[in-house]
Amino acid sequence: MKKKLSLLLLGLTAALFIGCGNKAESTGKQVNTIDDLEGARIGVQLGTTGDIYASDYEGDKAGTTIDRYNKITDAVQALKQGKLDCVIVDEQPAIATTKDEPTLMILDEPFALEEYAICIAKDNDELTAQINEALAELKAEGIVDQIIANYIGDDTKGTCPYVSPEDTEYPNGTLVVATNAEFPPYEYVNGDDFVGIDMELAQAIGDKLGMKVEVVNMAFDSIINAVDSHKADVGMAGMTMTEERLKSINFSDSYTTATQVIISHDPEATGEGLGFIENFKRNFIQDQRWKYLTKGLLNTIIIALCAVLIGMMIGFLVAIIRVTHDKTGGWTIANAICKAYITIIRGTPMMIQLLIIYFVVFKSVNVSKILVAIIAFAINSGAYVAEIMRGGIMSIDGGQMEAGRSLGLSYKQTMISIVLPQAIKTVLPSLLNEFISLIKETSICGYIGLMDLTRGGDIIRSITYEAFMPLIAVALVYLVIVEILTFAVGKLEKNLRKNEQ
Repeated sequence: MKKKLSLLLLGLTAALFIGCGNKAESTGKQVNTIDDLEGARIGVQLGTTGDIYASDYEGDKAGTTIDRYNKITDAVQALKQGKLDCVIVDEQPAIATTKDEPTLMILDEPFALEEYAICIAKDNDELTAQINEALAELKAEGIVDQIIANYIGDDTKGTCPYVSPEDTEYPNGTLVVATNAEFPPYEYVNGDDFVGIDMELAQAIGDKLGMKVEVVNMAFDSIINAVDSHKADVGMAGMTMTEERLKSINFSDSYTTATQVIISHDPEATGEGLGFIENFKRNFIQDQRWKYLTKGLLNTIIIALCAVLIGMMIGFLVAIIRVTHDKTGGWTIANAICKAYITIIRGTPMMIQLLIIYFVVFKSVNVSKILVAIIAFAINSGAYVAEIMRGGIMSIDGGQMEAGRSLGLSYKQTMISIVLPQAIKTVLPSLLNEFISLIKETSICGYIGLMDLTRGGDIIRSITYEAFMPLIAVALVYLVIVEILTFAVGKLEKNLRKNEQ
């Protein structure tokens, strides 16, 4: 096992050094103007207006291809590696993304103009009116301009942050704001805080409404669903009002105008990336960014451990029902329910199940996201544990049951005292392997705005715009956890074999 782990670590380390020294060189079409977009490979962030506008080119005669990414940092990384010809994104995030990338450029020609607004649920007209009134007051008082100037402008950046008035009180409850904090300067993470234009504006609106602001960070394409299902009161993530979005959500008045731009390769520029040590410090040491990984790791372990324990209880119950039906013909209705449960869970992706439980099942219930994740993963794990356990029980020789019954034991007593102990011993390694799989599956928790290990790496990427090193770090942590558990499973299997001798 040590040899296997050493080889894996060596391979990842080698890839790390190769990746850090890799120069981006476009292998596709050079995009210098909007007219060059036809026939190009265009990268966008899924669900953004850049995605909407770029879709007009998709499927044209020139063969234009649109690659959609969950994060704009991933799209820019693909552009650097020559997998894309250009990326379409909002101007300010484009400036932040290309600041330390000498081989990339922003075209002078704007791709499109748009106006940002706040999204609110369609059945919440009262809040929409209140926010519009607050926005109007903040514009008249010059606070909106002040907030924007604090993040945009060489002479004003960082000099005029919004500060809540000293006598501000919050008697009207909490304003839950859904955002995607990977979009500077509008929203991003700084230490333990969510900052940016939208975040300061949210605080100013909360002060006007007498509501304490609570920020919930999630994937961009989950924000509208979160607001529509009342998991959040409003969504603020550099969002533009479009006809398609208006079918699902309402929008406030606009609070700023933005520009969609095109990032492309600069054919005349060359440059070297940061060295390994400097890059490592920037990603993990600076501002103690390693804490995002440790916080995410703790949540990952809590979710996986609780989910596998609950999943085992569900699985044992379902397995007993199914085996009892197979052996005695009883519990017909319960068996049918269990079969349907296993079919649905095993036949649908874990991510879809998580989103359904969060946005549909708990639509109107305000519960902890960790609890939601535990429930979702426990239900999923229970279906697989049930089949593992059923297989273990069915593998026990039928003579064991007959022997127990001949001794005067009931079916229940025979199952508990004779069959189940042998079955558990048989399937225990498989159950531990289910726990290993569950740990890796928790990487999708970010879709409901929950901080897990993968989400911690995503936050680092959104700050540094460096994809390779945070991803490698997250992969190494998962690898170490899995190898430790694999070693434990191996030791257990050896001990079980010894006991059988």
